[in-house]
Amino acid sequence: MKAYLDLVNRILETGVRKTNRTGVDTISSFAEFYRVDLADGYPLLTTKKVPFRSVILELLWYLRGEDHIRWLRDENDCHIWDAWAGDDGHVGPIYPVMWRRYPYFEEEEVSMEGDAGIVTKSAFNFKEFDQIANAIRMLKDDPGSRRIVVSAWHPGLIKHMVLPPCHVMFVFNVSKDRLNCHLTQRSGDIALGIPFNLACYSALTMAIAKLTGLEPGQFAHTIVDAHIYENHIDGLLEQLSRKPGQLPDLEINARDIDELTLDDFKLTNYHPHPKIPFEVAV
Repeated sequence: MKAYLDLVNRILETGVRKTNRTGVDTISSFAEFYRVDLADGYPLLTTKKVPFRSVILELLWYLRGEDHIRWLRDENDCHIWDAWAGDDGHVGPIYPVMWRRYPYFEEEEVSMEGDAGIVTKSAFNFKEFDQIANAIRMLKDDPGSRRIVVSAWHPGLIKHMVLPPCHVMFVFNVSKDRLNCHLTQRSGDIALGIPFNLACYSALTMAIAKLTGLEPGQFAHTIVDAHIYENHIDGLLEQLSRKPGQLPDLEINARDIDELTLDDFKLTNYHPHPKIPFEVAV
């Protein structure tokens, strides 16, 4: 896919060397951006094989609202989050919790009986907010809204997360009955993470488009710190030497967002170049 290969080229040509917490230096570029039109096909890279099953399982896990990976690891033999999880699979309030059970406090008036009779006081009660259900509701009721936002960032809970969210916020936008999605990412591993993010959020956009009676539009992606790990450079150069193929097709069975399963996502016409192994920097 040309947009991705252009991104790789720009970072290799103009990026700067940076150290980071992993101990593996990166070539880093600030505020990179690209976009793809989902009408041109499902943007699963063809210059290397991307594990589609893992992409969709990760998306379905995000939608489950759990703070552990046991469904991914134990029930579906998917190990993409193992490096960050504890032995019990616990990962804390990361994407699934933020998407489906975003924690907040709401002020409410509480009446209680005291020596002077009934006294009304303010109290803050713990609540959870389903951002995905809210986004779908807004797309149906007010598709012209500029406030259809889902955030995975919660500063007060960072210390309880095994990994602070990299893709921190996405915004849905409707134009001429086409559903567009813009993802903002604070940090992006170009070789490993970005192909997953691109495929995952594109599938999410296509699924929600079906659920809301819209057509898939554009997926746009801003990456604040777009970086290539030094030990990934050779693999990316191999990708750059390969000719991109035609994008595959993705058919999604329109169901309630909470009832989607792996079988509802059917990938066809995917003919990628061979897999390129990249080591995960933890």
